[in-house]
Amino acid sequence: MARVELLQESEHPELAEVVGKLAGGRRGRLLNLYRMLLHNPDIAQTWFEHVGAVRWKTGLDGKLREIVIIRIGLVNQVAYVVKAHVPGYALEEGLTLEQCDALANWVPSQLFDARERAALAYTDAMTRSVQVPDSVFTEVRKHFTERQIVELTVLIGTYNMHTRVLQALEVEPDVR
Repeated sequence: MARVELLQESEHPELAEVVGKLAGGRRGRLLNLYRMLLHNPDIAQTWFEHVGAVRWKTGLDGKLREIVIIRIGLVNQVAYVVKAHVPGYALEEGLTLEQCDALANWVPSQLFDARERAALAYTDAMTRSVQVPDSVFTEVRKHFTERQIVELTVLIGTYNMHTRVLQALEVEPDVR
């Protein structure tokens, strides 16, 4: 059970406009994350807009985004994120279930190309220790433009924030 109440839109008609924006997204329903964030509608709305921009308004391809997001969910042990993305978003964006499973221990896996491996190493560095070794960043620079590096960095930072909030407040995964 979540540590804070997950607001029910039917009990808060004053939030109808914000709920309409939040639930009108890609899945057409209000996620538990937003039920929690609605305690502050401004934060809920800006969170939604930020995550939308990070996921859908970048030059990063969907498969790479999903690899990074799922890896962060696994490293930070946040079932909410993993269940939200596997298999649904992951398969839609071109990952296989075998690749999704391999993300738990990607280093020995042969299922990821050099570009994906560079992004995974960068994800691990930013998630586990915050400090990114020069060798990891040099590898990222080989595969991504400066714009893509900024987008990748913000994606990783955003989903680290995302997982930390979800985990601290023990928000349960949504039922599909």
